Amino acid sequence: MPRRHPGTPRLLRQLNDRAALELLLSRGPLTRAELGEHTGLSKVTSGQLLARLEDRGLVEVSGERPGGRGPNAALYTVVPSSAYVAGLDVRPDSVTAGVADITGKITTGVAVDPRDTGDPVKTVHGAVLRACDAAGIGISRLRALAIGTRGVVDPRSGDVRFSFDLPSWHAGVLADLRATLGASVTIENDVNLAALAEHAYGVARGVDDFVLVWAGVGQGLGVMLGSRLHRGYTGGAGEIGWLPVPGEPLPVDFTAPQSGSFQRLVGTAALIGLAAEHNIPSGPPGAAAGSPGAPYSSADLVRTAVATGMDGFLDELARRLAIGVAAVTVVLDPGLVVLSGDVGRAGGEALAERVEKAVARICPSRPRVTVTEVEGNPVLRGAVTAALEQAREEVFSSTVDI
Repeated sequence: MPRRHPGTPRLLRQLNDRAALELLLSRGPLTRAELGEHTGLSKVTSGQLLARLEDRGLVEVSGERPGGRGPNAALYTVVPSSAYVAGLDVRPDSVTAGVADITGKITTGVAVDPRDTGDPVKTVHGAVLRACDAAGIGISRLRALAIGTRGVVDPRSGDVRFSFDLPSWHAGVLADLRATLGASVTIENDVNLAALAEHAYGVARGVDDFVLVWAGVGQGLGVMLGSRLHRGYTGGAGEIGWLPVPGEPLPVDFTAPQSGSFQRLVGTAALIGLAAEHNIPSGPPGAAAGSPGAPYSSADLVRTAVATGMDGFLDELARRLAIGVAAVTVVLDPGLVVLSGDVGRAGGEALAERVEKAVARICPSRPRVTVTEVEGNPVLRGAVTAALEQAREEVFSSTVDI
């Protein structure tokens, strides 16, 4: 008779508990019988499982399912307050923090000005405190905290290797943040987080392999392969702004912002020049340099072109973006390309359709190109998603006593 490992029953209970909690999050609320149908567990085992999770404060009865004969069946759901997480989107001029419960519902969001302190740790700590206060919870109740920043994040150390417009975010910041806020703090590239949000909530739901092209002030790429983020050996995967482009000068100093060839082709300065060629105003009427009238952003220019039917502008922008998309497609063959960022959102399907056709003309692969479906701030949503993955792993893996 084969020897039974003494940990096997406990491991099976852990696996069953994890599967049940995931089902309740994705399909709940569910009755005991419905949970058994989805998991293959018997009614007795399902009942024992739910009782165990109730004792742990992880599930609760949220209502009843009307039936035929006999009493109504109790509906079970995950207790939202069983764990909280925080996500942050860090930019040079603003830091946005959001707190979510374990179901993923963002209960509150706040924004602070990082220039008030100039210290990443103080800024993050202050933003998280304000978000927790607004949510009515203590900061000690956070199970995980994920931060999205511009720049390259080392996949081994988790620290920011370099960031052009966030110079105070450098090696050592992560350790300082963890000393203040706990070991659960993680830092991730902002575009990677946008791709994570797209995979969980956007047009890429259920898609194993896709890329997200972030078109805006800076150009970025989020790569999802086998439903996992691909960061590269040094964390530099997706820095598409540096992609060499025929006819555009190569950078002589990679530390100089806006010097990458693809960045020169589709960045803000390039779009302002392209708008001028098509007689799209770069600012409010009568606004001159140095005047109170602020110049339009690159997204404003694209939005104006879409609204007024400036086909020539959109066709040329699509041609330029297609160079980057085609370069990525011939290497990764993703099948799905999602346009995001301020420019991608402003262009919408009108721009996405043009990029798809332009890529098909110059590339043997023909990926579907579409616009993001993530609502609100995609980096913040991605940061919350990353924090939730970490928190759920911790909470859902500790439901059974040793």
